[in-house]
Amino acid sequence: MRTIEWDYPKNQLKMIDQRLLPGELVVVSMTDYRQVVTAIKDMVVRGAPAIGAAAAFGLALAALRSAETTSEGLRADLNKAMQDLQAARPTAVNLAWALRRVMTKAGEFHEDIYALKQTILQEAQTIADEDVQVNKQMAEFGAELIDDGDTVIHHCNTGALATVDWGTALGVIRTAFEQGKRVHVLVDETRPRLQGARLTAWELEQYGIPYEIITDNAAGYFISSGKVNKVLFGGDRMAANGDVANKIGTYMLALAAYQHNIPVYTVVPTSTVDLSIAHGGLIPIEERPEEEVLNLEIEGKSIFPEGARARNPAFDVTPYRFLTAIVTEKGIVYPPFDINLTQVCIQKL
Repeated sequence: MRTIEWDYPKNQLKMIDQRLLPGELVVVSMTDYRQVVTAIKDMVVRGAPAIGAAAAFGLALAALRSAETTSEGLRADLNKAMQDLQAARPTAVNLAWALRRVMTKAGEFHEDIYALKQTILQEAQTIADEDVQVNKQMAEFGAELIDDGDTVIHHCNTGALATVDWGTALGVIRTAFEQGKRVHVLVDETRPRLQGARLTAWELEQYGIPYEIITDNAAGYFISSGKVNKVLFGGDRMAANGDVANKIGTYMLALAAYQHNIPVYTVVPTSTVDLSIAHGGLIPIEERPEEEVLNLEIEGKSIFPEGARARNPAFDVTPYRFLTAIVTEKGIVYPPFDINLTQVCIQKL
């Protein structure tokens, strides 16, 4: 199944609860947009493209469950839902992009309430379907950058679980593998929520792709000792100059690779590019609860002293100068990014 799916007979949203993987594969159903808000905040669903699709379907739930009988009343309900959904995760730009797209479509209707509700659902479904196609297009372009026999370091999770289906950076690796290329993946475990160790490793198991899990702070060793050919990761928001906000730890990984002349590729759909932001210093960085850092236990016992405090930024920003290229659904973008990225984003497929 897809990470996110609409159940048409029941008019419900279904999604995989990613907090329970790899131990359990559980699908949860949602009937109210507020459940979607909570799911995004609590990381039942995660990954910028998946969050965007979830938010779009959240608006569909808000529309279908609204008791308003006029288009003006329904739009008021939708605006409230949009504000709540948009506040759920501030860094990932796909969330706001998907909400704006649905609301723009909703603005085309003024009288027919039923038609308006169906249009919102159809637009959410279109966003989800397009995400799958976009991922496969990125994967085809990105697979050209993977050579037979490559060892690749991958950070966080960018596979089917981070999208509606297929994946961004991990989708590139999957496509290269299915083309017959021998690929070995070093999976950053990705503290503090361990998306690499829990989710990326689980996906690689399903695909039969060889991998080994490494601690985040071991990446520099493997890079400096010549054991890595490429570094791949995704992105949650990219500025107009190519600076990219991604899961915390990406900056250190890219910095080490840059120092040792290892190619660094970020794989993002153009919907993740925010041309309204000139550089990465303007991207808001979400700071999550300290409990995510302090919940680590060994043999059932906390490793931290009682009363310990923690800081937990969810993302960091990798400057464009550390990137070799940016893989999008419209092709591979090379420097100068401040010129070429804009040109790619505005061109039609």
